[in-house]
Amino acid sequence: MRSNALIVGSLFITAALLVGCSSGGASASAPAAATAAPVSAAPASEAPASAPASAAASAATGGLTVDAKPVGAAGTILVAGSNGMTVYMFTKDTKDSGKSVCTEGCIAKWPALSVPAGTTPTGGASLTGKLGTITRDDGTLQVTYNGLPLYFFANDKAPGDANGIYENWEAVKP
Repeated sequence: MRSNALIVGSLFITAALLVGCSSGGASASAPAAATAAPVSAAPASEAPASAPASAAASAATGGLTVDAKPVGAAGTILVAGSNGMTVYMFTKDTKDSGKSVCTEGCIAKWPALSVPAGTTPTGGASLTGKLGTITRDDGTLQVTYNGLPLYFFANDKAPGDANGIYENWEAVKP
């Protein structure tokens, strides 16, 4: 009997901790990146899903800044949002086409870097190229750099992470 009470109590405490940890801010789901991916915020055959929550929140609340910063072994690359998450490009996208070919499972793993309707991305002092936006099929405004759509990687969890460099995926150089 005491063993059952201990198990139930442990489960209750664990659930309370999970609820408490997850209720304090923006969602970390990829569609949060869709509004944030309006920043936010994620290859066609690869899957998991989530955009950096704080990047998504920053895009939703105001202007999005994209800048160039040193990120470990990746060198100086583009980062975005108030938290400075690494930004990627998909080599299968076509420059100046106005389209992203990263959809469905792809966008779950590499959430689109986007801004809310009516806002535009801002380039930091270190940025040398041109920022713009395209409208995705779902209506989201995805940020572009020199005509190529930009993305985050769902498995990057902190500034300085550059885990999204795979075949057909590159960290964006200024």
